[in-house]
Amino acid sequence: MVPYVISRFVFRDRAISFPWRGGGRWGALHWGWLVGVLVLGWLILPFYFITSGVYQNWPVVDTPDLIARLFVGVGAVGIWDELFFICTVFVLLRRHFPDAVANVLQATVFVSFLWELGYREWGPLLTIPFALLQGWIFLRTRSLAYVVTVHLLFDAVVFAVLVHAHNPGMWEIFLV
Repeated sequence: MVPYVISRFVFRDRAISFPWRGGGRWGALHWGWLVGVLVLGWLILPFYFITSGVYQNWPVVDTPDLIARLFVGVGAVGIWDELFFICTVFVLLRRHFPDAVANVLQATVFVSFLWELGYREWGPLLTIPFALLQGWIFLRTRSLAYVVTVHLLFDAVVFAVLVHAHNPGMWEIFLV
């Protein structure tokens, strides 16, 4: 927070901003992608988390208070991811590199971070395209609200899969 405040208000640097509304209203393609994110997450994430055993990198969530904490935590990390990796890392890298190179570099940092959070095994095969797509979507839409919405929808499926994996009989909504 302090470096941002100094950069913004002392040096008058406007590189980092948080463009919530971006390029206007969401069209049919935007809404379609949001549905696509849910469907792809529902199809891919249970297979990834359960068959690889990666869900065990998260603590058991078997009580209402732990499930609520996981829900808030997953959502908060998703928002933080976009604020940091898109609006800070990606934007600053774009000052020094072409968009495509900056996107690959921010995806590398993003995937490294998620690896440390527990997205192991073949998780990078999912997170690399996701991170690259988020950067590309941000370039196209200029909308932090949209990339956060995409991320939160994906994370909602992550949350549901984690609860399901730790409590197989609780939610019978996945194929795995």
